[in-house]
Amino acid sequence: MDLALASMYSPPIENTPVPKLKRLVSTHRLIRKFSSQQMCQCLATSTAPKPQMTEFELEKRKHNLLTAIQDTQRGLVTTADQRFAIEEAMVSVEGYDAGVHIDLAKVEGTWRLQYTSAPDVLILLESAARFSFFQVGQIFQKFECGDRTDGGVVRNVVRWSIPTILEEQEGASLLVSAKFSVVSQRNIYLQFEEITVEDIKISEELQALIAPAIIPRSFLTLQFLQFIRTFKAQIPVTNTGRLSVGGHYCLSYVDRNMLLGRAIGGGVFVFTRSQPLA
Repeated sequence: MDLALASMYSPPIENTPVPKLKRLVSTHRLIRKFSSQQMCQCLATSTAPKPQMTEFELEKRKHNLLTAIQDTQRGLVTTADQRFAIEEAMVSVEGYDAGVHIDLAKVEGTWRLQYTSAPDVLILLESAARFSFFQVGQIFQKFECGDRTDGGVVRNVVRWSIPTILEEQEGASLLVSAKFSVVSQRNIYLQFEEITVEDIKISEELQALIAPAIIPRSFLTLQFLQFIRTFKAQIPVTNTGRLSVGGHYCLSYVDRNMLLGRAIGGGVFVFTRSQPLA
């Protein structure tokens, strides 16, 4: 952790000596008290002079972050010590260009989820780990900004499947779409619009079952399979007052191959650049 950042969390030093272990525990507790919103605001708006970080040092810190999340199964399996180390590694990367306005040209594109502490994502991973009939494949975040500097569209894409019924890992796609607008240097406001289920790909076993047993005519079989492939279910996202659901999201760091995000009150995210979705 940078000394500038460490000073925000360090408790006042008394005249009497404090054991190292006690000081470490105290630091742990103080860091947990900071919400994601406070953390993001501190990093995004700080104007205090900071020593220039070299490109080599930045890449080293990014590597340390990726190493810290390596064995967590995208955040599903973590200890308290691991979560602390990941938070510390994230803060060290976020400090590189803190105070600089977010560049949507860098945000544009598709990002693959590598780690999260967001409960709404972890519950999907937990369900897949617990139930053999449900699989969760890759999870992406896709930003579409065009030439705009004030907002755009973001799509959260979850590849999922039901074994033997759908293709392994990527039998279908769940999309959560939202418009977003830039509200400060690093914060955007998400206005969720709809949830979509599409790109359904049934397994070869199910296709073999359908063709001879249910629809023996080849033409009807092809028509049915085509209907399944092109099927799309769309559900508007509204609350009980029929208003769109929204929330703030902090893009705390982005460059050509890494994106870090903090959902205000809802966990952290580590993404790496991915190929465009088909």
